[in-house]
Amino acid sequence: MKPESQPPSTPTNESPTPCRTCQEFTLAEAVANGERDWSKATDCRVLRKRHQEAGECLGREAG
Repeated sequence: MKPESQPPSTPTNESPTPCRTCQEFTLAEAVANGERDWSKATDCRVLRKRHQEAGECLGREAG
């Protein structure tokens, strides 16, 4: 019996690298969560989502 192998890692099966703005929102969200500032963390998620859906994000396709 032949062992199953994982397909080689290619750009088509990896998640895209987030753009700088997305990374900044993600970092700000993590800081807010660490400070237990749930409102600010939510704001960061909303702003990141809006940024991605507006077509401004270079790291992923809007969708």
